[in-house]
Amino acid sequence: MTLEEKLAQLYGLWAGASADGAEVAPHQHDMDEPPGLDELIPYGLGQLTRPFGTVPVDPALGALSLMRTQERIVAGSRFGIPAMAHDECLAGFAAWGATTYPVPLAWGASFDPGLVRTMAAAIGGDMRSVGVHQGLAPVLDVVRDARWGRVEETIGEDPYLVGTIATAYVRGLESTGLVATLKHFAGYSASRAGRNLAPVSMGFRERADVILLPFEMAVRESGARSVMHAYTDTDGIPGAADEQSLTGLLRDTWGFEGTVVADYFGIAFLKSLHGVAADWGQAAAIALTAGVDVELPTVKTFGQPLRDAVAAGELTQAPVDRALRRVLTQKAQLGLLDPDWSPLPPALAGADLDAPRRLRDTVNLDTAAHRSISRRLAERSVVLLRNDGVLPLGRPPRIAVVGPQADTPTAVLGCYSFPVHVGSQHPGTPPGVQLPTLLQGLLSEFPGCEIVTAAGCGIDSAVTDGFTAALRAVRGADVIVAALGDRAGLFGRGTSGEGCDAESLALPGVQQQLLDTLLETGTPVVLTLLAGRPYALGDETVEAAAAIVQTFFPGQEGARAIAGVLSGRVEPSGRLPVSVPRRPGGQPSTYLGARLARAGDSSNVDPTPAFGFGHGLTYTSFVWSGLSADSAAPTDGELRLSFTIRNTGGRPGTEVVQLYLHDPVASVVQPVQRLVGYLRVPLEPGETARISVTVPADLASFTGRDGRRIVEPGELELRLAASSTDTRLTVRAVLTGAVREVDHTRALHAGLRREEEEITLMRGQ
Repeated sequence: MTLEEKLAQLYGLWAGASADGAEVAPHQHDMDEPPGLDELIPYGLGQLTRPFGTVPVDPALGALSLMRTQERIVAGSRFGIPAMAHDECLAGFAAWGATTYPVPLAWGASFDPGLVRTMAAAIGGDMRSVGVHQGLAPVLDVVRDARWGRVEETIGEDPYLVGTIATAYVRGLESTGLVATLKHFAGYSASRAGRNLAPVSMGFRERADVILLPFEMAVRESGARSVMHAYTDTDGIPGAADEQSLTGLLRDTWGFEGTVVADYFGIAFLKSLHGVAADWGQAAAIALTAGVDVELPTVKTFGQPLRDAVAAGELTQAPVDRALRRVLTQKAQLGLLDPDWSPLPPALAGADLDAPRRLRDTVNLDTAAHRSISRRLAERSVVLLRNDGVLPLGRPPRIAVVGPQADTPTAVLGCYSFPVHVGSQHPGTPPGVQLPTLLQGLLSEFPGCEIVTAAGCGIDSAVTDGFTAALRAVRGADVIVAALGDRAGLFGRGTSGEGCDAESLALPGVQQQLLDTLLETGTPVVLTLLAGRPYALGDETVEAAAAIVQTFFPGQEGARAIAGVLSGRVEPSGRLPVSVPRRPGGQPSTYLGARLARAGDSSNVDPTPAFGFGHGLTYTSFVWSGLSADSAAPTDGELRLSFTIRNTGGRPGTEVVQLYLHDPVASVVQPVQRLVGYLRVPLEPGETARISVTVPADLASFTGRDGRRIVEPGELELRLAASSTDTRLTVRAVLTGAVREVDHTRALHAGLRREEEEITLMRGQ
């Protein structure tokens, strides 16, 4: 291959990008207009960017268009190598007419890796059916500051929860043949003050023990074949230029063998934003040397600028060949280099391709089976934060549904769902899927009840003109459902989403004032939040609300899921993947704080949350008892324990067992506690289950003073808990022996299992 042909495999083309206001990324127009497809084809093409996620297009016609483009690429280039097509799939395939699922923060709230894997397999199957090869998900960033706009895209604030849920997603996506992409490697979520793209300041221990753990877990256990670098710089080193991470750690230590792709325009940002490159060619050379293999979304630096840099002797062809080998290996794995490869996507098999009009509506990306998965995940992600007994509602004669989220179809969607991410730029185009509102969900859930509604205010409006109408609506109501939260959007067009960072964690606009007004009526208020991040509600609100229900953009079936929980048809089983702050200030804060990060006399700012990580109520009650545990184990051994959970209430329910590790004395400062295992345990009324737990000593490891990961002898405390703030049983044990060094082959999981043979039903006892 000539140098031009080699480089052509290392970049993509975003044919749908335009200058008419439909773009979805900032700084796009800082770049020159990309060359056209006809200009690039003679050399070949590595990637096709978002063929379905740029404009609304019927799935069948989009698949046909992609097929025709692939035919042009193959026929017009000397080697006939097809391009890889990639698209977004963070909350479902980001294509018109595809099922929208809950956002990743809701995945975390479910504490259900198995269901997340099922969802990912459904998403991957749809994408593969229309000719897509790579999905740009999941996000493995750990929340460090809830003001960051992309919190909704994360799985939570605990690295173990993030790692296990993300690994399940990758396994599901990869099981369909789709290439999953781990992002954003690494530290993006820890930007200063939660500002998007802002620099990251952290030490190597925080980076290793918090930020990198989910990526390490996914690389080792999921089969992920691609990684996307982060935009941010950490201590002055941009993600796209970090050879120590992209090559030294990711490949040389962890053994990753896939491709590293650029976050959109990230290589060019080395010149335009980071200032570590003098020109585009130098930016390309820096990124390629560091270990970035593919420039996305289009060609800016890996084309002519990189060609000129090689010609000038500023870079040898060795890193070009290295990246090319990785790209072609991946294409070979996908069958794109097979002699009998066909561009015909499975969804069009047997169709009359010469009659495109007849293809319309023949490909269904929103099946009943997929909606069922979306609904089940939405239901399991609803978190009941508080309940004074008002829930479940039963059949109240009159319900007032008040708030800006009451009758808004997109209230359930995150910023990377197609109707928000792309559809918002095409207001005349229907969303492509049914989006019942919370009001509609309640009307369906409570037939025969009188239900009235009023918006009261906008999501981020500064005026209270609607309060009078809201008060009229609640007059005579038996219960008020206050529907508040966020509007997902991009780069300032929303209150949550990429580039929509918050100055504080107070509810946007005048929503808190509306809520206070509703609470003052004396009518029981069920506060229902449809949001992309946790918001501080204040002690007064928490005490005054009859119930508080937290959801994180639960997808197209989310309104029905919430209504089902309010009625009692659905048993609440979600748990908080992020702490809910008590006050708007005091950020950044996380439950993973050390002792001095907690409330005390050293500061007048109290970071104690209103509801801690892992918290969530049910409509029943559980008793934990019968603890049996080892008292000691060597530093290369494991601790075993078991206990019993009984549903002592009159309704079925799910307890989420959470195992936290507390290290009282360590050679470096540790979090007071951290999650090392969890298990969903569904139980019928009166049912009892025995839970066995195995805890490898490796889980007590941390990064020591010299940068080595070690397990130290000494006392440990294992907390069996219903949340980070609700410990039910405690095991104190001692690790014996010498300090032991461990590496990336260490055990990552505690074993929690339900001893089915010991399950008994003790109804009436």
